[in-house]
Amino acid sequence: MRHIVIFGFCALALAACQSTNQTASLGNQPRLDVPAGAQSVNIAADPVAVRTALVSSAQERGTTILQNQPNMVILERPMAGENPTLDSEFGPSDNGDRVIRIRVRFTGSQCQTLAVQDLAVINNVRTALEQSFVLPGNPNTLQSLQGLKSRAEQGSPCPRIAS
Repeated sequence: MRHIVIFGFCALALAACQSTNQTASLGNQPRLDVPAGAQSVNIAADPVAVRTALVSSAQERGTTILQNQPNMVILERPMAGENPTLDSEFGPSDNGDRVIRIRVRFTGSQCQTLAVQDLAVINNVRTALEQSFVLPGNPNTLQSLQGLKSRAEQGSPCPRIAS
């Protein structure tokens, strides 16, 4: 009798495991807002595919990955050389390096992920004089976000979402 009860319990546990779908394996997804100046895109892929596409693209380009979390990746690109435009708008970065920091947050389900990208210019990065300035999105950064969408959707079995 004891073996029948254990067998029955195991069968129920196995059935429960097999009925789990991909959405459940994504866990609780956070709600995202799109703050002023940020850019967003809907992607026909799950958040795992979006994160994988974002990280692999950064690695291929040699872009520094500061944070790599399930629903957020923060990248950093150095701004080498003189930049009079940024100097006039944000002041000089004369006591340290200047970088562009890109934060991409994403959330969703198996076939629909919202990705939100915002950027900041950081003067004198990693010094006591570090200053951060939020940048509005522009056509170049939107093109980068569209590239992420395209890359994540390439291997996705989901129907594409129009841009």
